[in-house]
Formats: sequence, structure tokens, C-alpha cells
Amino acid sequence: MRILLKRRSIIIATASILVAVTTVISVNIFNTTGPITGMVNVISNPLRVLASTVANTFEGIYNSIYGYEALMARYEAALRTITEFERDEREAAILAEENARLRTLLGFRERHAEYVTEAATVGDWSSSNWVSSFTINRGFANSSVKEGNAVVTEYGVVIGQVTSVEATTSTVITVLDTTFSLSVHVGEAEGLGTLRGDFNYMHSGLMVLDHIDDDLAVMVGDRIATSGLGGVFPPGLIVGEVLEIHPHITGVGRYATVVPIRDINTIVNVFVVIEFGEAGLDVY
Repeated sequence: MRILLKRRSIIIATASILVAVTTVISVNIFNTTGPITGMVNVISNPLRVLASTVANTFEGIYNSIYGYEALMARYEAALRTITEFERDEREAAILAEENARLRTLLGFRERHAEYVTEAATVGDWSSSNWVSSFTINRGFANSSVKEGNAVVTEYGVVIGQVTSVEATTSTVITVLDTTFSLSVHVGEAEGLGTLRGDFNYMHSGLMVLDHIDDDLAVMVGDRIATSGLGGVFPPGLIVGEVLEIHPHITGVGRYATVVPIRDINTIVNVFVVIEFGEAGLDVY
């Protein structure tokens, strides 16, 4: 754009010089400005007008482009400010969520100070289609965790059981794993059933309630809680809810699909129950 403006000046200057030179020649020859000067004026005047018009047009375009670029610069600056505000808001939300989780963890230990527990953080998850398990950052060298210990959430909801213990890590199978099995109560009744993982349902995030007593009234929405039999899991821990009830394909007995109370895949922190009394844990 600046080049065009320079060309405008050059054209006008050239035309002016041409008129001046022609005038001098005419005066020297004809002792007057003469017809040559008039002719040059006739030719050069439109050129000057055209050059001025073109230059003014491009100057207006240049000013418009400059104004657009300034506007875009202000827009980009405002966009960066909004992005920074959104980032700060996300970070604040994450911190608030973390604080709430830590308060819940602290509340769990305060409510159940009589129990021996180990707080742990979930590490790697299994990559096998046949297994539902994860590791925790507790082992025999840095905790009292042992094979068979129950694993619960900060709310006291059962999510799995320790199956192997290394120096600083342990492996936990979830309630969805095909090797997991637990004696449970259904709803408010005293009847017993067996809750287990099942390969046909684990990838749908479901468990199977099997061996249901014939006289036990099972309904959709019933809570499933640990019975305490076997002495591994405290009694009264919530595990899941009845989703559907089905007759066995053999025609004998019934089974139900059960959905965990807590989404297994969202778990970050857990408690390993090392020792517990007869009363069990309160859950909510």
C-alpha cells in the first residue's frame, strides 16, 4: 500500500516536471507558453487526476485494512482474556472437587475410628478383557494390607478385594471380576444370596446375584449388602442395587443382575479394611 502511495507521488511529480520543462521550451522558442504547453497540460491533467483518484482509493482501502487489523487485534486480546478466565474457572472447580473429596475421606476415618484401615490411591487398571482389577499404592513394606482384605470407597461402598500384595503395591479385583464372590443380604430381608462377577455381564458394568433363596422376595431396586459371613467383609456394607430378575435357563431358581452403587471406573481413592468389629461400617 505504501508503494502505491509512492507511485502516486512519482506520477504527479513526473507530470509536473513535464509541464515545467515544456513551458520553458515554449517560452524560449515561442516567447510564450505556446501550444505545446497547452497540449501537455491537456494530456497531463487527466493523468494527475487519475493518479490522485487511484491513490486516494487505495489509501482508503489501506485505512480500512488497518482498521480491520486493529479490530482483530482487540478481538484476539479479548479472546485470550476469556480463555484465561475459563482456565482459572476450571482449575478452581478441580480444586473445589479435590477439597470436597479430601473432606469426605477425613470424615470416613473420623466416623470409623475404631476400624483399622489403610487409605490408598488407585494406580494402573488391568488391560485384559477377562479381568477387572487395579493396583493400589500400598503393599507389605509400606502398610498392613493383606490378601483377602475388603476394599471400599470413602463412603463405605464395597468395590473389591485384595488378591495379591507386593512390596509397595497390591492388586485389587473389583466386584465385576469373574473371580469375585460374596455372601449378601437382599433388601430388608434376612435371606441370603451369592453376589459374583460374571463374564457375560462384566463389560456392561453389572454383577449377578445367584443362589437366591426360593422364599426370598427380590424386587427391582432392592439394595444388596454384605452379610458378614466368612469374616472378610464387615456386615451391612452396600454393594449395589437389583436391576433385573431372571429365571435360570435350567428352569430351576432365579438370578438377578445388580448394578454397583459406585461407578467403578471413576474411583480414585479407596480404603482397605484391615480389621473391623462386629457392628460393621455405617454407610450412606
